[in-house]
Amino acid sequence: MKRRVYRIPKAGSMNNLKLITEDLPPPEADEVLIRIHAIGLNFADIFALQGLYSATPDGSFIPGLEFSGEVVDAGKAVSGVSTGSKVMGVTRFGAYTDHIMINSDYVVELPAGWSHADGAAFAVQALTAYYALVILGNMQPDSMVLIHSAAGGVGIWANRIAKKKGSYTIGVVGHEDKFSVLKSEGYDLWMVRSADFKAQLMKLTDNVKPDLILECIGGRIFEDSYKILNQQGRLISYGAAHFGNKSPRPDLLISMWKYLTRPKIDPMEMMKSNKSVMAFNLIWLFEKKHLFHKLIGELLDLDLGRPLVKHTFGFDNMHEALRLFQSGKTTGKVIVEV
Repeated sequence: MKRRVYRIPKAGSMNNLKLITEDLPPPEADEVLIRIHAIGLNFADIFALQGLYSATPDGSFIPGLEFSGEVVDAGKAVSGVSTGSKVMGVTRFGAYTDHIMINSDYVVELPAGWSHADGAAFAVQALTAYYALVILGNMQPDSMVLIHSAAGGVGIWANRIAKKKGSYTIGVVGHEDKFSVLKSEGYDLWMVRSADFKAQLMKLTDNVKPDLILECIGGRIFEDSYKILNQQGRLISYGAAHFGNKSPRPDLLISMWKYLTRPKIDPMEMMKSNKSVMAFNLIWLFEKKHLFHKLIGELLDLDLGRPLVKHTFGFDNMHEALRLFQSGKTTGKVIVEV
């Protein structure tokens, strides 16, 4: 059969992402063919297109890590889902398309009452928040949790998870026009990320330091966050947004400068101050299918509500969706409907 896909011949510039038609073979025994209805955008998509993501494939590839749709064909060894099943799933690239062929272990049935947009807005960002806070962060009841990029997809899920676990949350955003989202989501305190971030936070909390910090900016924000972390606290790093820019291709000289001048923390100092730093890249989870299902199950059992989908685009407007996502002006999830 034929399918429409967004493919880039080589990472480097988002402008090289083109919509083309290509052939798709029948499913293998353990695969399902899914008619995609919605695609979720993630910051890793931007970095992959620009060649700044360590997991970016060599040569030509199709971006995209998550999707939702309907099974239209299934291999003879597939169980759990069947033709007609409404599913959501993850893939190690390949979601920017109207049909995807994928191992059935990477899809789960769509929760009752969820739209396809909801399904495409869940897995990657919710798993990121859950793995950071619960698995690595060992978040305890009554912890003070500081969440950077608090109005984005990961930030929304992180706050919901933290509140379910009985923690106190502080949201940090780039502009005060996102405060309304933080308030509606139940954050306890919120603030704008600024040059005097440390002093501003200490004033906001009456000098109480956070026990757990979810950090995705990097650079000075990473360094300042570590400095204000409470003793026995944990800083979980899952991104480095300061390497990004607002243009289709990266500025390699600036990126190199940021890399060379990035903060460095001495393990001896960490022992002295009794703080921990952990970092992860969710892409590794695609090699751990059983863990993927276990964590998805735990997330759904928390009953965190439906995803916050705030921006929706049509499939032919993929570049417009990416530009908005890259701008940093979004809240919640950006979805492309097919």
